[in-house]
Amino acid sequence: MPDETPIELWIVDGRISMEPVAGADTVLDGGWILPGLVDAHCHVGLGDHGEIPLDEAIAQAEVERDVGALLLRDCGAPTDTRSLDDRADLPRIIRAGRHLARPKRYQAGFAVELEDESQLAEAVAVEARCGDGWIKLVGDWIDRKVGDLAPLWSDDVLKAAIDAAHAHGARVTAHVFSEDALPGLINAGIDCIEHGTGLTDETIALMLEHGTALVPTLINIENFPGIADAAVRYPAYAAHMRDLYARCHRRMAAALEAGVPFYAGSDAGSMIQHGRIADEVEALKDIGMSPTEALGAACWDARRWLGRPGLDRGASADLLCYSTDPRQGPGVLNHPDLVILRGKTFRP
Repeated sequence: MPDETPIELWIVDGRISMEPVAGADTVLDGGWILPGLVDAHCHVGLGDHGEIPLDEAIAQAEVERDVGALLLRDCGAPTDTRSLDDRADLPRIIRAGRHLARPKRYQAGFAVELEDESQLAEAVAVEARCGDGWIKLVGDWIDRKVGDLAPLWSDDVLKAAIDAAHAHGARVTAHVFSEDALPGLINAGIDCIEHGTGLTDETIALMLEHGTALVPTLINIENFPGIADAAVRYPAYAAHMRDLYARCHRRMAAALEAGVPFYAGSDAGSMIQHGRIADEVEALKDIGMSPTEALGAACWDARRWLGRPGLDRGASADLLCYSTDPRQGPGVLNHPDLVILRGKTFRP
């Protein structure tokens, strides 16, 4: 897949070959072959209260591997997981470093908290130097002084920070729930928006103008009513979260129809359990993606967006094998017959 052309692949020294190999062992004879799935918003190394022991991070990565998520864009984690790159049995991780936020304007223990917003460009440069080509900003969060969601950064600060990231060869994404933070982020040249529940016709048009991608994390947005129910001290915030939830699918469908590029991310690591990328693929169908498009958003299209190969000659053999069409839904997609990672076969 995606073009359903009959193909024969061989694996030589952990890499894909198109040339027959005499005496090779056959591991699949008839079925569907995909590049390894991508979870484009995942948090290996994040727990309910922030940093976790490395063995717990390894267990998170193993869960992702066993459901076929072999490439993870880690959208912020306080645990240093770079040593996992030496593990041939774990998914490849593209790290965005730690979340960058203001004091008491994100979940405790998750982020680097900057006392002065003027420090943002410098902090972005630090994360860019030690990351894997991505930076994660917290674009909005509840401001308890106003009792509702509000942006964290001034427009000029965002422009300087995103320019600094780009100068270091990194792309930038941001957590954004509400309407108000979106124009400043998009106009500043941000590369991606996470969640994006506050999209309007105007900000959809801005995303198209700037080529901004969207990772909607639809299965996590299902938590909005519960978040609102728990926010009894902040009625305006609770009402806002309920309204964003009520409008979410309608706004996402509008962005999709307009041509905004969508990629699949589960937001696993805090409120969402690891291993649920197949559920996010299914949710993308509910906003108007075809089964093939939704799978591509978590597979070949996402790999191309992240600059990683698919079923290409000479690429690392990171692929999935199914005896049944994986577009049929999570019951199939979540249970590959074979997971092949760096040429090694795993049977989940």
